[in-house]
Amino acid sequence: MTRTTRRPAGPTAPDSTAPDSAGAAPGRDRRPRRSTLLRTVTVIGVLAPLGLAGWLGWRTVGSPDRSVPAVAAAGTGTPAPAPPDGADPTAAPTAAPTGTPAPGSAPSGTAEPAFPLPAPTSTALAGRTVLLDPGHNTGNSAHTAEINRKVDIGNARKECDTTGTSTNSGYSEAEYSLDVVHRARAILAARGATVVLVHDGDRPWGPCIDERARIGNTAHADAAVSVHGDGGPVNGSGFHVIMPAKVVAGKADTTAIVDPSHRLGLLLRDSFRAVTGEPYADYIASKGLDTRSDLGGLNLSTVPKVFIECGNMRNPADARRMTDPQWRQQAAQGIADALTAFLTTR
Repeated sequence: MTRTTRRPAGPTAPDSTAPDSAGAAPGRDRRPRRSTLLRTVTVIGVLAPLGLAGWLGWRTVGSPDRSVPAVAAAGTGTPAPAPPDGADPTAAPTAAPTGTPAPGSAPSGTAEPAFPLPAPTSTALAGRTVLLDPGHNTGNSAHTAEINRKVDIGNARKECDTTGTSTNSGYSEAEYSLDVVHRARAILAARGATVVLVHDGDRPWGPCIDERARIGNTAHADAAVSVHGDGGPVNGSGFHVIMPAKVVAGKADTTAIVDPSHRLGLLLRDSFRAVTGEPYADYIASKGLDTRSDLGGLNLSTVPKVFIECGNMRNPADARRMTDPQWRQQAAQGIADALTAFLTTR
């Protein structure tokens, strides 16, 4: 660091009787020379401290090198630069401003998520449990013996599960339903719900329809939705919601869940149509609603539960929508909004 050193005043006050350095005899008149030196020394004595003060002020205010010690960026491993000349090296650094990343944004240097994560804007569903049931399983086709086994659904015996349907291009109902369920789970969890999945693509086949119902019952779910894509006639399109009929037979008794399931079904129908724009099915059901007594996942449920057939995967227009990730996000939003309304209103 460059510093300015103040020099001492130098010669003493003039003395007319002292010999000078040249050995001049006493009595010689040297007053003019000494007066000049005195004035020079006086000016230096006054200007030197003023100059030092001005230089220090310029370093503090006007110098282009007056940077504040910087804080190294978190996680980068880059050290902070040394303090500039004149700065106090022991002074606490000024903290860099911090911020919270926008919800759904991917951290720098990481892959963007498959779909935008919802903002945790509320805890409306805190303390509530939701069951999401992704229809079918991509491995079912390799386990035909297992899925063809008959199980008791109360009023009949029915196949454990089926392979489900697919679009003409091969996008399967099992893939579709699991993707939409993952998206809906993210939305519901952000609202505070505990979300239970019947399966998460981690099983080689199944589970069977009676086990699907049992998982929701064991979880004491407040509401349950089973997500599907239909395999209807090619010229039929649209979605519909299936609600449980009253079934009291064998181990099935839907008496307690018929009314709340009907309310959930109405909310789901209205929410799904509003968010996705998908019309009601024109080949089945009535105004987007159907009631059935032959589905084990409904017959054996003791918690309010409905199915949704989100569209006809055999119809080209529905298939285009259902294979579009943005539309699937809307489908998940419609399902999540209906469940939220069901659990927060009466």
